[in-house]
Amino acid sequence: MPCSGWMQARLEVAAVTCEMNLAEPLSAPSTASPADRQSLRLIFAYETAAILILAVSLFWTAFFASRQQWPIAAADLLLAGLAAASWAMIRAGSLNSALIVSEVTLMIFTVCYALMFDEPSADIPRITHLYLLVIAMLGYINHLRRRSAFQLLVTAACLVGFIVLSSTTYAFPFARTIPDDIRAGGIWVNSILATAMLCGGIYAIQKEFTRPKGLMLDLSNAVRNRELRLHFQPQVDRTGQIIGAEALMRWQHPDRGLIPPNDFIPAAEAAGLMPLLGGWALAEACRTLSQWQDDPALARLTLAVNVSASQFQLEDFERTVLGTVRRHRIDPARLKLELTESVIVHALAPTVAKMNALRAIGITFALDDFGTGYSSLSYLRRLPVDQLKIDRSFVQESLESDRGGALVRSIVHLGIDLGFVVLAEGIETSAQHAFLLECGCHEFQGYHFGRPVDAAAFADHVRQAAAGGSPALLPAANDRTRRSA
Repeated sequence: MPCSGWMQARLEVAAVTCEMNLAEPLSAPSTASPADRQSLRLIFAYETAAILILAVSLFWTAFFASRQQWPIAAADLLLAGLAAASWAMIRAGSLNSALIVSEVTLMIFTVCYALMFDEPSADIPRITHLYLLVIAMLGYINHLRRRSAFQLLVTAACLVGFIVLSSTTYAFPFARTIPDDIRAGGIWVNSILATAMLCGGIYAIQKEFTRPKGLMLDLSNAVRNRELRLHFQPQVDRTGQIIGAEALMRWQHPDRGLIPPNDFIPAAEAAGLMPLLGGWALAEACRTLSQWQDDPALARLTLAVNVSASQFQLEDFERTVLGTVRRHRIDPARLKLELTESVIVHALAPTVAKMNALRAIGITFALDDFGTGYSSLSYLRRLPVDQLKIDRSFVQESLESDRGGALVRSIVHLGIDLGFVVLAEGIETSAQHAFLLECGCHEFQGYHFGRPVDAAAFADHVRQAAAGGSPALLPAANDRTRRSA
């Protein structure tokens, strides 16, 4: 039966994808963050599903056309067109819109298919409507991934449709039922597939609800209870002058004290909370820049904020950033957004479009952890990036071997040749600093120049430096890591 092929392609892949998104192991080894891996896998899986639907639908179109059953062939051709449209939307970077369109069109298609081609008979019952339960399950799983009243509405509509089609023998007056010799085999195939997909969906939901919730619930409340903090690590130029800072997230838990990012960022990424935390960090960074504007020693500084893959890929990301900048009335040129390579490797065209929309008002971009992910000159030359940040692992190895030093030197020269500002992070010794100066590096960051500290301590540090003093490096309690997102 034609339903079995395209339903299997669309729903089975989607169920597996949602499971990966909801229950990604925190310890999976990869250079990309869990959020990056989840987002890339989700996009890839839905692209693959759309292509499979397109291929299977075209097969059934040809099959029924060969038997001169033109209405059924036309229905499958319509499904192929919907699959192609969904694929195009995903490629354009509109993942959430593609999911909504796919769920709604599949729901309508399933109902119409059941009423038009799957009229029950005395020997063979209607079976297509079973897939409404699968679509309802997927709608609910997507609701868990990203809370949405519309997803709940889709789930409810599918359940109502299932009840009506199960309880009646109604079909369109102009129905063209598929011959019983085809339906006799399809009833077993569809029943098995629908049951298997429902079991997969139940398993995915079980993984979501049995996962440890304490830390995630605390994180959700941390934003509302103002427990999160931004710490600031100085960035200096070749003369040693502080020219900016990187904003790094810290969590001051009321019972457990200061929780390092290594302990809560992976949990936030796995739980899909990074858009929430990233949105808070962006707003707090802009508020800080607004305060700095009134201080002569701080007004000239730039502030870099990390942006996670799941945050950047939100369809309204650029509008949110623009709104935050305007609300706090800051100079956009003082705000720098740091992206990892894994954020931008997929769907390059929409990524560039988002970046250009923000660069148009003066916001700059840094490519963080350069060299540790998916480095490629083919995309590097197309990206509207202003700065390359050499990952700390390369800096640490620069003086340990000739090959390590040659690699750092090559990265610096590459960045200079492409017109980027090159910043090396993770500098801990004067020897590392001297080597990077000799290589031609423009800017520097690391414990050698200052540890991440709270806003007040950072401001004092900058004022002392501006006054000509030589303040000691400021330690940050329990600071095991510099990463914020």
